[in-house]
Amino acid sequence: MKLSNSSQYAIRILTYMTIQNELVINATTLSQKLQIPYKFLTKIMTELVKADLVESIRGKEGGFRLKKSSFDIKIDDILNVFHNSIKKEDCLLGIGQCDTHCKCALHDQWMKPKLLLQKMFRESSLEAISKKATKI
Repeated sequence: MKLSNSSQYAIRILTYMTIQNELVINATTLSQKLQIPYKFLTKIMTELVKADLVESIRGKEGGFRLKKSSFDIKIDDILNVFHNSIKKEDCLLGIGQCDTHCKCALHDQWMKPKLLLQKMFRESSLEAISKKATKI
């Protein structure tokens, strides 16, 4: 299982914003510090603004800031923006829906780690992961 580039970058961006604890950070700074292509970063930020996780501030001193507390933003909230969260019925092999009635070859072995990942994404806040991050 691998997260999409958009999800990976979004988690890194929001973690960086949490660690910096600044009111407003501009897109150029985020792009340079995190080595994310500027155009891709602005597309990601647009989606995060639409999802009400980030606020866009216009003007000379403008940029972005978290719209919610970093304690209240969970990793699953970010993944949902980019349709990358692990759904209950997702098949590990990509064969549509996978459940107890219609199983893929890895269904039973995948259930326990899938539930653990879902729990981790639901319960991990930006604040919690920012305290542990040694690289972003």
